[in-house]
Formats: sequence, C-alpha cells, structure tokens
Amino acid sequence: MNEIIRLARHVEAPFEVSPGLEEAVRIAEALIFAARAPLTVEEIASKLPEDCDATFVLEELRKIYERRGVNLVQRAGGFAFRTASDLAYLLAREDAAPRRLSRAGLETLAIVAYHQPVTRAEIEDIRGVAVAKGTLDALLEAGFVRMRGRRKTPGRPITYGTTQAFLDHFGLDQLSDLPGLDELKGAGLIEGRVTKGFVIPTPRDDDALRDDEDPLEDAGAAELLMPIPED
Repeated sequence: MNEIIRLARHVEAPFEVSPGLEEAVRIAEALIFAARAPLTVEEIASKLPEDCDATFVLEELRKIYERRGVNLVQRAGGFAFRTASDLAYLLAREDAAPRRLSRAGLETLAIVAYHQPVTRAEIEDIRGVAVAKGTLDALLEAGFVRMRGRRKTPGRPITYGTTQAFLDHFGLDQLSDLPGLDELKGAGLIEGRVTKGFVIPTPRDDDALRDDEDPLEDAGAAELLMPIPED
C-alpha cells in the first residue's frame, strides 16, 4: 500500500526538478522571452551553468508551457514562445494587413524558397513570365528574401535566398519542413495529374555560398550603390 501511495504522489507531481535545474530553466525562459528572434540551442547554452544540458533544459521548459496560452516551439532553427495554436484565432486581426503580398509576390517567394540560390532570370524562366519591377523589392522589404551573392556568369547577376524571418513567419523550423509534392497535392495546391517527371525540388538548409556564387562583398563599392540590375 505504501508503494502505491508513493507512486500516486509521483504521478500527481509531473514536474519536480532540482534547484539547479529549476534555475537553468528560469534562465532559458527569460532569454527566450526577451529575445526578438528565435534563439538557437548554442545561444541559450552559452548563458547556462556549465554543467547544464541545454537540450534537456529546453525540453523541461517545453513541458511547463505545453498546456498554457503560449507554447515553446522551434522556429527558424531556434526556440521561441508562440501563441498556442488553438488560441491563435483570438489574436487574428480582422482588418487586412497594410501590405499583403500579391499573387506574383507569393509565386516569386515560393520559387526562391524551393530553388535558392536563384537569380531574377531564373525566377522568370521558372514562372514563365517576367518578374514585375518591385516584386523582389517587396520581398526584400518584408524581410522574407535576401541577396546571397553573385552568380559566376557574365553580368554577375545577384542570387536570392530566403531568411530566418521567412521561416519564422510561416511557422517553419528549417527549409526541409516546406511541403513536398504529396503534401501540396493533399492541400489542393496542385490539382490534376502532373507532368511525367515533375518533381518538387528539395530546398537546401545550407546558407554557405555555392561554387558558382561569389560573395556580394567582392563587388566594388560603386557597384553596390548602383540599382539592382535586371538579370
């Protein structure tokens, strides 16, 4: 009987931690709460006591918040507090966003996400139509797209890629979380039978420049001040 009572008490107290672990959890909580962007495990670990396992600390913090109004989630390669998904409707704004992305903007963003690094000319080739002036500017201004480098081809066109803000905004932890062909078809975004051999490219999570890219810094100061050329 005593063993059953002790077991029951253990079940009633699902979260009991040592003082040292409790303090580490509080530190991680404060860091994530105050951060403007998701924090990586390494960034959190650098502020914790040396003998703390940051991954374990974050798991304990996740358990604390799993039934609260905000949850600890992984976004853009880091950790952040976000409104619980079942309560998101309470915070949804009924008025339209000040500047919504156009259909062309969304299509361009999707191409950049799946095909990065990609140039303006490559985007136009994939879409089959010209990219209107200002479309990429709007994506850059929104913080969803960034200039990565310059392609090692005549004219040295600028290559584009997505940002951490893009991942965070669309609720993704990494680019590989983007939906594949089956998911897109299941969501009704691809209808009918696709062309034989049609595939959805696998996005790369590697931010390093490819062999066919030069860093933007290689361009002269005067060149960088010039308007972005039409590729």
